[in-house]
Amino acid sequence: MGWFISFVIFALVWWTVLFCVLPVGVKPDVQGDIEAGGWRGAPTQPMIWRKLLWTTAISVVLWLAIVWLVDSNIISFRDEWLAIPDR
Repeated sequence: MGWFISFVIFALVWWTVLFCVLPVGVKPDVQGDIEAGGWRGAPTQPMIWRKLLWTTAISVVLWLAIVWLVDSNIISFRDEWLAIPDR
């Protein structure tokens, strides 16, 4: 697998994991102080930097597993029952 394909796979995994991690631990602001610029339902403490670190850590582990799986030819689209038939 080339470096560009690896980067694209990492980016896709990272964004997918980010959207899975974002709602974890979020408590909405029930009152929504309008004068302070708050909105009802907005998170009180979103902890974005912590979620970005967790997203990166999880993504690296998943990306390494995907790269290993593709490079080891355990799943191959060129051989056996997953092969695309010749015409």
